[in-house]
Amino acid sequence: MAKSDELVKYITQRVVEYIDTPKEVRRENKQAVKTREREPGLQRWFGMIPDSIRIWLQQRKK
Repeated sequence: MAKSDELVKYITQRVVEYIDTPKEVRRENKQAVKTREREPGLQRWFGMIPDSIRIWLQQRKK
């Protein structure tokens, strides 16, 4: 029962925080997230593993 109370409290805090922020600030934050440069797909999903395998294979060929 305590976990559900904590969840309700957390959600309520987030909603109140969202409502209290001015529209302009929310728009700026939304735009900043959209313009943030995204990582390539494989790197985003698997981290540095694909790059390290590629480098290892290139070294092995030499």
